[in-house]
Amino acid sequence: MSAILEVRDLHVRLPVAAGELHAVRGIDFTVRRGETLCIVGESGCGKSMTSLAVMGLLPRRAKRQVASLRFDGIDLSSLSERQMSDIRGNRMAMIFQEPMTSLNPAYTIGNQLAEALTRHRPVSGREAEQRAVFLLEKVGITSAGDRLRQYPHQLSGGLRQRVMIALALMCDPALIIADEPTTALDVTIQAQILHLLVSLQREFNMALVLITHDLGVVARVANRVAVMYAGEIVEVGTTAELFARPMHPYTEGLLRCIPIPGRTRRDEPLGSIAGLVPSLIGQQHGCGFANRCEYVQDACREGSVLLGMEAGHAYRCLFTPEARRPAEVRS
Repeated sequence: MSAILEVRDLHVRLPVAAGELHAVRGIDFTVRRGETLCIVGESGCGKSMTSLAVMGLLPRRAKRQVASLRFDGIDLSSLSERQMSDIRGNRMAMIFQEPMTSLNPAYTIGNQLAEALTRHRPVSGREAEQRAVFLLEKVGITSAGDRLRQYPHQLSGGLRQRVMIALALMCDPALIIADEPTTALDVTIQAQILHLLVSLQREFNMALVLITHDLGVVARVANRVAVMYAGEIVEVGTTAELFARPMHPYTEGLLRCIPIPGRTRRDEPLGSIAGLVPSLIGQQHGCGFANRCEYVQDACREGSVLLGMEAGHAYRCLFTPEARRPAEVRS
């Protein structure tokens, strides 16, 4: 299966009062046509910055540096802002975390959906309206024709997120990036939106990059998983491989935090990861997880740790799971 998106050595830096914040550090990943890649990690690890860098939507003061950023054979890093805007919303689209701040409160739902299509395609207003009604019905919104005349504040959070999905689909994109699209919704609506996204991805044969911190979601929808920590991808592999045999200590820690139906007892405490995420201001050295890792050795704090490979499963650690021993055992 050919790649639709290839990212190599992506860095994002932000100037702050104390120096330069290295929000994304040397990210590499590939998204194949029609697959779902989940990027998972705790808040602040760089997931959203990665998606904004790919879409060309970084804050004005942010600095992007990338060795290669290719979408469907096009070098995105060499495009002007005008050229990028011709691709963004057309061949690649994004669904943001909070639809109320993403939809324009001054325009109707119909205006915003139609504009997404007429901006990129030579269609009439009537054709754009028909496409909007079709997609609103496809995402499960009833009375779609009437909804076109409503404003975002007249819809519930779940309906607004469905409108955002319809908006992303208006131009039949090859790739959708969904940045924690269910964060602001209650649990029942979250499940509905995720099921909708996955079914639409399969129906329209789109590639989907789903950014989340919920490993339960990952287990249900992902073909492959990339785990991020402190601005880096620390592990990437198929969903089955990653859950069956996590290779990085951080991934191990994340999985220990999840209750397992039928195995985790009601009175049994869940796992946790001690310590705090390191500051990413200034130059970084060694493994970003070293200050929280139970297997840390002196070599972990020196130089950079590159992704290693084992049967197509990549991880950023100096030691295999078999070679690790907790620090108290070594001493």
